Amino acid sequence: MTAAVFFGCAFIAFGPALALYIFTIVTEPLRIIFLIIGAFFWLVSLLFSSLIWFTTATLIGNKDEPREKYLLIFGVLISVLIQEMFRFAYYKLLKKASEGLKTINPYEKAPSMRLLAYAFMTLVITLLHVFWGIMFFDGCEKKKWYTLLVVLLSHLLVSALTLISPHYGLNLVLAYIIMVLMGVWAFFVSGGSCRSLKLCLLCQDKDFLLFNQRAR
Repeated sequence: MTAAVFFGCAFIAFGPALALYIFTIVTEPLRIIFLIIGAFFWLVSLLFSSLIWFTTATLIGNKDEPREKYLLIFGVLISVLIQEMFRFAYYKLLKKASEGLKTINPYEKAPSMRLLAYAFMTLVITLLHVFWGIMFFDGCEKKKWYTLLVVLLSHLLVSALTLISPHYGLNLVLAYIIMVLMGVWAFFVSGGSCRSLKLCLLCQDKDFLLFNQRAR
C-alpha cells in the first residue's frame, strides 16, 4: 500500500510535467539547455529566499506562535517576489540571446489523503509555473505590465492558500480554478485559438502532425 501511494502521488504530481518534457523538450537539445538554465535560476531564487528568511528569523526570533505566523507570511511574500525577479532576469537573458537562437524551431487513510492533496498541489504549482512563464515573457515582450502584475498577484495568492485555510480540499479547488484561468490565458497568449484547439483534438492539425513525424 505504501508503494502504491508513493507512485500514485508521484505520477499525479510530476506526470503532466514529464509528459510536457517528453513531447516538447526532449526532441531539441537547446530546449533542454534552456530548461536546465531556467531550473538553475529558480533554485538560485529559492536560495536567496531561504537566506533572507533565515537571517530575518535569526534576528527577530520566532519563539511565540503569532511571530512565527507573521514570519511565515513574510517568507512567502519574499519568496514569490524573488522568484518573479529571477523570472524577469531569465527573460532578459533569453532576450539578449534571441538573435543567435532564431533557428530553434484504504490503510492510513488520513496520511494517504494528505499526501494525495500534496501531490495534486505539486501538479498545480508545476503547471502554473509553465503558464506564468508564458504570460510573464509575453508581458515583457509586448510591455503589457498588467500581465506581470497578474502573474505576481496570482503567484502570491496560490502561495498563500495554505496559510489562509487548513482545508486541503478548498485550497485545491481554488488552486485549480486559478490554474485553469492561467492556462487558458497562456494558451491564447502563445498563439492558440478555438479553431487550432479543435483541429488538434480531432487530429486534423497538419502542422502538429508534421512536427511529430519529423521529431520521430
